[in-house]
Amino acid sequence: MNVIDINADVGEGLENEASLLPLISSCNIACGGHAGSNATMGSVVILALENQVKIGAHPSYPDRANFGRKSIPIGKKELLKSLSHQLEDFEKVLQAKKAKLHHIKPHGALYNDAANNHQIARVFLNAVQPYKNNTHLYLPHNSVVANLALEDGFSVNFEAFLDRNYSNDLKLVSRSMEKATIQKPTAVLAHLLTIAKQGKVLTIDNEFKKIQANTYCIHGDNPNVLQILMYLQKELPNHNLQLQKWNQNTQ
Repeated sequence: MNVIDINADVGEGLENEASLLPLISSCNIACGGHAGSNATMGSVVILALENQVKIGAHPSYPDRANFGRKSIPIGKKELLKSLSHQLEDFEKVLQAKKAKLHHIKPHGALYNDAANNHQIARVFLNAVQPYKNNTHLYLPHNSVVANLALEDGFSVNFEAFLDRNYSNDLKLVSRSMEKATIQKPTAVLAHLLTIAKQGKVLTIDNEFKKIQANTYCIHGDNPNVLQILMYLQKELPNHNLQLQKWNQNTQ
């Protein structure tokens, strides 16, 4: 049986983690930039440990008003300071819970901007530099930030999205468009299997494009997220796939 990693963004105020975490294998925990507090970080870390889920930090632009989903005018020094502070706060929570950091994944607009903008990518990599030796980065394949990270010697896990459609340039279809999201569990499974087994994705323009991924994100705020994940849990073994659970003491 081959293993597969499914990740989700959590600690963002939806309070669905108790239902979500048993069905995934990695979580990205909001650490104060767009959502979250020390209390929410701590409670989700405990749930992650209980469910053998890889623990990740999910730093963002410091923009709670827009949930970190809009690019904001911010200087490089100010952004570096904010990201460093978010990660330091998260690390303190992990130490208090005797937990280990497995990965770091930027959130929302920061994720998209770092994927395309050299300066933003460099600020993000400077912020995560202290965690380089023991931590993975979850980033989109062939993005600016992923390529820079590989050049710098970071461990990078390429990420694809289970519940989002792609355009021909392998960017996510804008949420403002009708077909941005994938809601049907059967369609999500087909999307996943095409990427995982064939190394390509069917775009919104009905063309196949090459893509690499070894972690797959589903959005915790997708209204069908639990239905989708329960369906995947049932169906993945039929395709010789199972979730890659985590023991922080052996990995």
